[in-house]
Amino acid sequence: MSNDSSFFDPSDALLANLSAPKLTRRQFSVMLGISSGFALGMSSGVNAAGAALAPSASDMNAYVHIGDSGEIIIYAPNPEVGQGVKTSLPMIVAEELDANWDSVTVKNAAVNPIKYGAQFAGGSLSVPQRWDEMRKMGAMVRQMLLAAAAQQWQLPVSQLSTADSFVNHSASGKKASYAELASVAAKQKVPAQEELQFKKTADYRLLGKRITGVDNHLIVTGSPLFGIDTTVPGMLYATFTKCRTIGGKVISDNLDEIKALPGVIDAFVMDGNVDVYKYDSSNAELSSGVAIVANNTWQAFKARRSLKIQWDTSKASTDSWTAISKEARKVALGEGTKVTLEQGDVASAFDNSNAIVESFYSTDFVSHAQLEPQNCVAHFKGDSLEVWAPTQTPSAVPGSLAGLMKMPVKDITVHQIRGGGGFGRRLSNEYVHEAALISKKMSAPVKLQWTREDDMAFDYYRVGAFYSLKGSLDKTGKLNAWSNHVIALSADGKKPNAGAGVRPLDFPAKMIKHVKTSQSLIASKTPTGFWRAPSSNTFAFAEQSFVHELAVKAGRDHLEFLIESLGEPKWLEPDNMASLNTERAINTIKQVAKNAGWGKKMPAGRALGLSFYFSHAGHIAEVADVSVDDNKKVTIHKVWVVGDVGPIVNLSGAENQVQGSVIDGISTLAAQTIGIEGGAVQQTNFHQYPMLRSSQRPKIDVKFLATDYKPTGLGEPALPPIAAAVCNAIFTISGHRIRQLPILNEGFVV
Repeated sequence: MSNDSSFFDPSDALLANLSAPKLTRRQFSVMLGISSGFALGMSSGVNAAGAALAPSASDMNAYVHIGDSGEIIIYAPNPEVGQGVKTSLPMIVAEELDANWDSVTVKNAAVNPIKYGAQFAGGSLSVPQRWDEMRKMGAMVRQMLLAAAAQQWQLPVSQLSTADSFVNHSASGKKASYAELASVAAKQKVPAQEELQFKKTADYRLLGKRITGVDNHLIVTGSPLFGIDTTVPGMLYATFTKCRTIGGKVISDNLDEIKALPGVIDAFVMDGNVDVYKYDSSNAELSSGVAIVANNTWQAFKARRSLKIQWDTSKASTDSWTAISKEARKVALGEGTKVTLEQGDVASAFDNSNAIVESFYSTDFVSHAQLEPQNCVAHFKGDSLEVWAPTQTPSAVPGSLAGLMKMPVKDITVHQIRGGGGFGRRLSNEYVHEAALISKKMSAPVKLQWTREDDMAFDYYRVGAFYSLKGSLDKTGKLNAWSNHVIALSADGKKPNAGAGVRPLDFPAKMIKHVKTSQSLIASKTPTGFWRAPSSNTFAFAEQSFVHELAVKAGRDHLEFLIESLGEPKWLEPDNMASLNTERAINTIKQVAKNAGWGKKMPAGRALGLSFYFSHAGHIAEVADVSVDDNKKVTIHKVWVVGDVGPIVNLSGAENQVQGSVIDGISTLAAQTIGIEGGAVQQTNFHQYPMLRSSQRPKIDVKFLATDYKPTGLGEPALPPIAAAVCNAIFTISGHRIRQLPILNEGFVV
């Protein structure tokens, strides 16, 4: 149960500095009158890099535009990669605006750090970081529209109301559309932030309902929408080949032969310039490789098959997952080299305990495996650069490209394009850098397209992890001491790689008296990055499985033991609303147990498994109904999920994110693994990295507790609990304790 108040590993240079825009009174107060309607801005006009622009309607809209025709445009500031924020964020504005959602058009906002702050998708932060901001923008426009109607009708604002894009005066029956009032509203005094009036949750007409995604029709009809669909006039097509041994560099090639192939326009070597083992999205990173540019993607891919490259791997990775795993087990026999938390007297508690349980858990490397391979269109124009990228960090792109291309940030324009999945993979922008440099070489717009094999071989993987756990029980069967020795991988020998390492305030810190966490590092040059629910995705499996082990050792019901281990209702960090609240945790656990019928008699070979985890500010409890046959065939029949994530913005989107998290978690726990030998990834495509099939999908029951806390994101919190829930059920049925993922490693098949 992570006290995951930071969401991300703070060592990451970019993510540590990402934040929602802080609205000054001046920024908040800027309002622009436009001849064709009304637009609300947060600052003076700027381009994507922050340079000043001449005022105009198109450049100076921030979030809301109301046209004379009645159309309301709301701009979505954050990247859309399937998490639904292109719909949910504008819904927040529309709710406070009291707009008729059917008359709202949603558009992607320009990449503009001055207007919109850090625009990124990661850490399930889009909704929680933008919640207050989007409410203010909607409420401000609504109050100005009310003021406009009051002025025209010579009535006090207190007698007026709004609904469905109209201002109403019920006593006289007068009503006026927002479109009719827009030009007058543009001349009203902008209310100060402290004067804004917000709706109560009970008065919401839009939020909390099931609303279809604004891009859904385009998606199901196959309209050009994703990065892979992007085209610009005169565009060339490129592929970029890198060494499968991570860190290898080009020594020799057969580029003259490649250039002579049909459709090939050029082929050339690009030298690498950074340490590819380290994950840092803000770096102008580029690996060594060979670019092939052709008249179309097929010709580029076909020519690539004829490449004959000799690679220098003398300084490349030599990682072996087999060897790393063996070393980790040896390291686990000793004490951690760095103590990260020590409270109470753990050694004495163990010496005087009634029973001790010790276990070693591990999880393999896994790939992000987003369905849309990396791609980018870049157009270098000599004195400027334009980029179309399905990135999770569009705000970071101008800065990193400026260093790489040796040009001012102000001359770089970035268009955020919908991404076909991300899960953390598109936080890194190396494919954007590749496309930009190829375009510069060709002096033409270029579309770079990775293959599925590229995506699998050159990911920033979820790091493999190891946990040596020890817990003790007192005479009453209560948990009284806990030790977790985390063995983490490290590229530099000084700090854990991205997504690895120990977090001192993880369970059961501040919940029981005697706790110790420590860390040891093992050398690894395999690049790792943030994968859906970073760190929590592996911690939860080990921690919640071990809690079940302790409950079994104590001869106690898992539900009772888990709730008791959380202690008294409290915030772990009282001044931090993003920290674990044990009362909220207990409420979700009790509710999911009730929904699943915990304690009911199950058929032979079938059992319920329970797990809870707190991550990315979401309190999530899950129960899995599982059966296992004599051949270790596992069937997951149903999963119940209960979450406390504050007010639900879009119920359809929220349910979708939870269901997707559960399915993704089952895929990962079942059979997904990235094997690394000789510094190279062994898997090449989905035939070696299986995704969950529709026939394997369980029924998923999703419920949310109605609470008034600020909302959290939902792209990540529901994934961490599922592995332990399933594995705890497997133990109850078979007596086999699964301690390594995927479960295929221990002979079980989903």
